[in-house]
Amino acid sequence: MEEEDVNPPPRICNGCCKPIEDGIYMNAFDGLWHPLCLSRLPCQKPIMNEIPNSKGQFPNCYICEKKIPSTEKGIEFSYHPFWKEKYCPSHEEDGTAKCFSCERLESCRTKYVMLADSRWLCRECLECAVMNTVECHQLHMEIRDFFESLHMKIEKEFPVLLVEKEAINKAEKEEKIDTHYGTVTRGLCLSGEQIVNTVTNWRIGPDKEEIQGMDWKSVMVERKCEVTAILILYGLPRLLTGYILAHEMMHAWLKLNGFRKLDTVLEEGLCQVFGHMWLEPQRYAPLFVADSSSSPASSSSSSSSSRTPPATTTSKKKGSSDFEKELVEFCKHQIETNDSLVYGVGFRQVSKMMESNHGKLMGTLKDIVRASKNIPDSKF
Repeated sequence: MEEEDVNPPPRICNGCCKPIEDGIYMNAFDGLWHPLCLSRLPCQKPIMNEIPNSKGQFPNCYICEKKIPSTEKGIEFSYHPFWKEKYCPSHEEDGTAKCFSCERLESCRTKYVMLADSRWLCRECLECAVMNTVECHQLHMEIRDFFESLHMKIEKEFPVLLVEKEAINKAEKEEKIDTHYGTVTRGLCLSGEQIVNTVTNWRIGPDKEEIQGMDWKSVMVERKCEVTAILILYGLPRLLTGYILAHEMMHAWLKLNGFRKLDTVLEEGLCQVFGHMWLEPQRYAPLFVADSSSSPASSSSSSSSSRTPPATTTSKKKGSSDFEKELVEFCKHQIETNDSLVYGVGFRQVSKMMESNHGKLMGTLKDIVRASKNIPDSKF
């Protein structure tokens, strides 16, 4: 006869490998987890057998608001590691709209907006999206000031252009950029001359349910220096646009300073570190946005010529919304937990280099150059 242990050993969390001393745990992926450890998983996966709440009830799906159906294995639901909403796994396959920016799925209580290139945008991301070239110009100047504050001033001028997915894909082919990393390209630093179709402005309807009009312009980017332009997908929230722009501006700085043969993983990791560094203080920083009274003509101006916005545009200062503050944390979470063999691994490797160099960027860059010497035909 098998006897029950009066003092059984504590359960061990599958994430942190520490005892679950308070008895509160979740059963998922063939193991037991602290709820917080489970929420930090870097990917979105189904979770099995949730412990019911104090009333013995399981939560409803936040998308359809119906009871999450049980299976032979118990209650199964999907769970975003950052936003934490629980929903039926079927919604990932049934055509439910997913915001391209924040990754949240559309619930039955709201309606997302589809952009012209078939990307979905939720209402919160739409409220703080970069709408025109003037706003992008202001952000461009802010990122330049950020680099200058780190004693990495970018002397050369080049345009930052808002574009659709098709323009990004076309530019990648013309630049012969390897796109096997398995990630969606949201920004690109160009070195060659080509014609780019740029979005100068786009307008949302009064009900905020559809795009009513867009202004376009074909721009010939000329090779006046090692960087001809930076392309950014239009319609992204300002803070996400800023992170992507900081990443691409690091690529630009490297090209302008002669670093053309760096290890791909380490170069992308360094650019991710710079994007993360720019995001860090943004939760507390005031936002500068173009006044809605600015003239349409000013919205189509280039974003490369001056350190001040066009004279026809005024700026106003407003604090970050609660959602934007959350979006900063979301972007940082995406960088830190990225499991890509290039961007994720690169970020973690360069972060360790930064730590060993006590946060000194030039020391880290020297380590990256030294590590890149093993690359065939490297000049460094």
